[in-house]
Amino acid sequence: MTTSALRETSQSADAAPRDGYVQRAGLAVAGELADFVESEALPGTGIDAERFWSGLASLAEEFTPQNRALLQRREDLQEAIDQWHRDNPTAGTGVPQQVLEDMEYLVPEPAPFTICTSGVDPEISTIAGPQLVVPALNARFVLNAVNARWGSLYDALYGTDALDGATPTATAYDKQRGARVIAWAKALLDDAVPLATGSWANWTGGRPDLARPDQFLGTIGDNILLRCNGLHIEIVIDPASEIGADDPAGIADMRLESALSTIVDLEDSVAAVDAQDKAAAYRNWLGALRGDLVASFTKGNAKVVRTANPDRTYRDPNGDEHTLRSRSLLLVRNVGHLMTTPAIRLPDGSEIHEGILDAAITALIGLHDLKALGRLRNSPAGSIYIVKPKMHGPEECAFANALFNAVEDLLGLARHTLKIGVMDEERRTSANLAACIHAVKYRVFFINTGFLDRTGDEIHTSMLAGPMQRKADIKTAEWISAYEDRNVQIGLACGFSGRAQIGKGMWAAPDAMRDMLARKIGHPRSGASTAWVPSPTAATLHATHYHRCDVSTCQQERAAEQVVSTKKLLTVPLSDNANWSPEEIAAELDNNIQGILGYMVRWIDAGIGCSKVPDIHDVGLMEDRATLRISSQHIANWLYHGIVDERMVDEALRRMAAIVDAQNADDSSYRPMAHDLEGSIALNAARDLIVHGAEQPSGYTEPTLHRARALAKHRN
Repeated sequence: MTTSALRETSQSADAAPRDGYVQRAGLAVAGELADFVESEALPGTGIDAERFWSGLASLAEEFTPQNRALLQRREDLQEAIDQWHRDNPTAGTGVPQQVLEDMEYLVPEPAPFTICTSGVDPEISTIAGPQLVVPALNARFVLNAVNARWGSLYDALYGTDALDGATPTATAYDKQRGARVIAWAKALLDDAVPLATGSWANWTGGRPDLARPDQFLGTIGDNILLRCNGLHIEIVIDPASEIGADDPAGIADMRLESALSTIVDLEDSVAAVDAQDKAAAYRNWLGALRGDLVASFTKGNAKVVRTANPDRTYRDPNGDEHTLRSRSLLLVRNVGHLMTTPAIRLPDGSEIHEGILDAAITALIGLHDLKALGRLRNSPAGSIYIVKPKMHGPEECAFANALFNAVEDLLGLARHTLKIGVMDEERRTSANLAACIHAVKYRVFFINTGFLDRTGDEIHTSMLAGPMQRKADIKTAEWISAYEDRNVQIGLACGFSGRAQIGKGMWAAPDAMRDMLARKIGHPRSGASTAWVPSPTAATLHATHYHRCDVSTCQQERAAEQVVSTKKLLTVPLSDNANWSPEEIAAELDNNIQGILGYMVRWIDAGIGCSKVPDIHDVGLMEDRATLRISSQHIANWLYHGIVDERMVDEALRRMAAIVDAQNADDSSYRPMAHDLEGSIALNAARDLIVHGAEQPSGYTEPTLHRARALAKHRN
């Protein structure tokens, strides 16, 4: 089994792209991208092609050297950390804090300050609720997320395991199960919008007499509209329906305001490796913002056409009409600073940094919303929300801020129209979080924790320190709680409450809604104003947490806390005793490799960047590049320290290839690995990630994945 063929062939494939290029302002632009920009993105914006391309060329000329220097700075710091471990092989700890300060890995804390962000929508600044992340390449999923602003609570409870740990087995309506759903939902009403007397279980209709009359907003036809903690509840009245006929008030459903915001993702959840992919992703972002994105698919024997829901109106108690928003507020996640893309080649023949390209084009597309060029509007406040991932420290945040300044100048936007979400998911960012926020304090709208990438970076940064704990044990390590606490504490200290979002990470088990209901309420209780969920249904269930928990009150309580020490954050999850049994080591290796292969076959062979992948126990888990980064870096760490060797890795790859093949046996387009170990692009890319894990930049998987996907597309 070898990875040399993968490296050589993929490099030649990258060097000879299939698509033709056209010259624009000294840039070689792939035809698909040029066509998209000139025929779809520019019209109506008031910006002509010459201005845009010359502006992009200037951006690339100015920011490419800076971007390269920042990436080199990452490597220099990593080498300094590695050298300290080489010089102190028996330390058994991470690099001391003073040493990190001396090498300027840690920077001085800024003086206390408050962020100055303005012009943000209430879904960001004042209302707490769930957030979705959806791959930009899948139009149907994007529209599902757009329309996930409202969801049926009855359906979410009835159709999942949320009630009793089991999903319904019968196709016909089960009245007993339905009764439990209705009782649960009415108990939520008793908590969130209690009646002045009695219980919602006995309510017989009419205008409800609430303990807090201001929670009654009005009616939508016969339906009742209520509000709790800023979130709306619609009680659907339909006594002629099967469910409403048995209800004393004719209640047929309860619809909850659910996914307040959605990140349309160009990064971890997509497999975008060339101009064709990038143009398709940008096109969906444009369609979603304008409200004219359409997705058609077959369900049963019927063709379904999905579009974005229009806003609705309701009447207040005085009979006046008001608009009720029906769509999730859309944000876009650009890629980080690392990757380049062959979609555009610079005058020296090198590829443009993908983050520079994303900033320019996603902001250009945002003009369609600001200028009301589409069917629907996204941001009434007039902002374009860009989430920026995988930044390492305040100098990289300052770079992003300067880039956004330049993009605003190119597009004629007022300063700080482009808002930035800083993902607190790399070790140098979480250790310098206040300084990172300070670098973008006029445009920051969001910080969040990303346990998965943060763990991958934790392992890679301290690769030489010693063998890491088993993956399950890392989840309970000291630095994790310090990381989660500091994210909220520092955000509150910087004035995020009432101005910007403080977020928490994804619930990775989309079928385990009972567990999610039990555990994810911890996120709003922590003072986080949003948290990621894996589906619209999960968003509806998670919304119940924000009805039961007033986040603003939790934030007031936590604002008095002292920020957890950097020392706790920097505690490396090293194993105290790496004397595991052969069976324990084999189990850990198999679990990691099965997850790696299960994800990579979809990414590389099918171009699916995020999906529900069965684990070694056939439990479906959401997998993306962040989970891949953890697993590959974990094995690389054990490989480096002799817990496993390459022979064991290869044997596990062979075993797990057969298991993953069996798990995908019903997929007619699937390419089996086990019968062609040498020829499987996915399997050899997996081996490359593991065996060369210590050499991967910051432990990222993107370079290997992109090479392998480009090769797979080229062979097709």
